[in-house]
Amino acid sequence: MTSLQWGGRFTSAPDASLLAFGSSLVDDLVLAAFDVLTSHAHVDALAGGGIIDTTRAAALHAAIARVGQEIENGQFAAYAQSSGAEDVHGAIDARVRELEPEHGAFLHAGRSRNDQVATTLALYARARAEDAAARCRSIARSLLERASNELEAGTRLCATTHWQPAQPVLLAFWLVAAAEPFARGAKRFSAAAESASECCPLGSSALAGSSLPLDRQAAATRLEFARPSRNAMDAVGTRDAALDVAHAYVRACVDASRIAEELVIWATPAFGYVKLGDASSTGSSLMPQKRNPDIFELTRGVASAQIGTYAGALSSLTGMALSYHRDLQETKRQIVDGIERAARALAAFERALADTTFVRDACNAHAADGYAVATDMADALIAQGTSARDAHAQIGALVRRAEEAGEPLDLSARASVEGKVTYGSTSPAAVRAAIASLVDELESFDKLRMTRS
Repeated sequence: MTSLQWGGRFTSAPDASLLAFGSSLVDDLVLAAFDVLTSHAHVDALAGGGIIDTTRAAALHAAIARVGQEIENGQFAAYAQSSGAEDVHGAIDARVRELEPEHGAFLHAGRSRNDQVATTLALYARARAEDAAARCRSIARSLLERASNELEAGTRLCATTHWQPAQPVLLAFWLVAAAEPFARGAKRFSAAAESASECCPLGSSALAGSSLPLDRQAAATRLEFARPSRNAMDAVGTRDAALDVAHAYVRACVDASRIAEELVIWATPAFGYVKLGDASSTGSSLMPQKRNPDIFELTRGVASAQIGTYAGALSSLTGMALSYHRDLQETKRQIVDGIERAARALAAFERALADTTFVRDACNAHAADGYAVATDMADALIAQGTSARDAHAQIGALVRRAEEAGEPLDLSARASVEGKVTYGSTSPAAVRAAIASLVDELESFDKLRMTRS
């Protein structure tokens, strides 16, 4: 039982199968590097409170740094899985004791796994939120760059509602519409990262604080939290910061899924608006002609799964009393699994998006399909003094006659998009202004982030 962090009051070893059932070690490995940061901070708290001297603090920092190197080079995972520890936090503690037999046993003074896990998970959530904010900004910028190119080309397409022809728009207008949610997503992730940095649970101990004079401010400062947590019982039992990040990932995956859905359909021969690149497509083991949009389909699937995973993490908290309960191990697993899967999905979506090209001729050729310019013709009558109801009826009848005759309406898609006059519309001027505004917003966001850091 030397690998366990408890056992003094027990007369026999725990049942191996039950210990394995309770282990979260495999799920926790992704948190290992963040636990190292937490352990360094705890040493600062011990030293700052005069609980350990500078010699012991230096020895512990050196051993923890060695574990950090082993995590970085991939050696630690094998050690952890063979250590018999219940979780990665216990495995790191055991390794520190191996590396530093004289001083290692002092590392856990005044610390419970309750505050250790809460702090490590907050650090993990903050890092993943910052990564995702950067990912969202990158996706938004890529879409805006394409929007600028398509604006210059004047590419038009038939936008739909209910998947039926609605009105002609510039392809650049659609691309800006696709970029907007990712700009909002970047803000959402940044807010989640800021929330995760608000208060440091470390030093809360099991639930009541510690009788040892831990320097909690030193720990909070090292880990770049705004302050130590105010209430130990709340600090060890809340998972709000991590849930905020998990929620932001769900929203980003849903945003990506909506775009993926459109691209999947546009890639079919019935539309032919986009061409999928070889690097991001797959074929069929039976049908030689197939080019399948697997990455975009998986993006949809992951988004759906993330909703369930997030709901599961949230549901695991219902009926749970304050402070720490082992149910939170399931909450942690669902949060971490969800975030890791979502992060991979967003990265794959971004790469597949970059590998997709728009077929301008196909987009332009169908921009006025389905009598999509009818609304513009009704608007023209209204501008001349006809009531909206009468204009709708007159153009509706005109569409019926044109449809029966198999003839188009006498208005081009180009005239339709160029005729828009409202702010935020699909007119070239409005789209150009929207691109510039969103680019400025993203740049301001970067400047603000650099100022804060």
